[in-house]
Amino acid sequence: MSAFRFHLERLRALRERGEDLAKQELAGALSRRHSCADRLRAMGEELASGFAARRAAAGGPASPHELLAHQAYLERVAQARAAGELDLDHHEAEVEARQDALREAARERQVLERLKERRRADHVRAEARAEGATLDEIALVQHRRSAS
Repeated sequence: MSAFRFHLERLRALRERGEDLAKQELAGALSRRHSCADRLRAMGEELASGFAARRAAAGGPASPHELLAHQAYLERVAQARAAGELDLDHHEAEVEARQDALREAARERQVLERLKERRRADHVRAEARAEGATLDEIALVQHRRSAS
């Protein structure tokens, strides 16, 4: 009985490594998106606390310079939050692209896996036929000897 050898094994292994790389890239994109979402959440909390502090300070004495500085700070935080939202959108798009790439890499690998399994099954059937033919021949020779 000969050993099964899949002639496209190198390509299958290459596709498998490509799928692993796509998984790693997706994990990195998910991590970056999560970090960006955390930063955006922190900026939102900072902005909310800044507005709360401004409302609390509005009841008491404050110089115009302090009010202007506080307003400028809140505007900078709001601009940074808007930029963070754009960055989060970018990360969302990157995650979607990485998921698509992973699905494609998995599909390409699975095609070769199915082909390998079909070829293995064909090999097993061919080996079984050859073994059956050999056993039939042995049985025929034994029968002829016993009949003689």
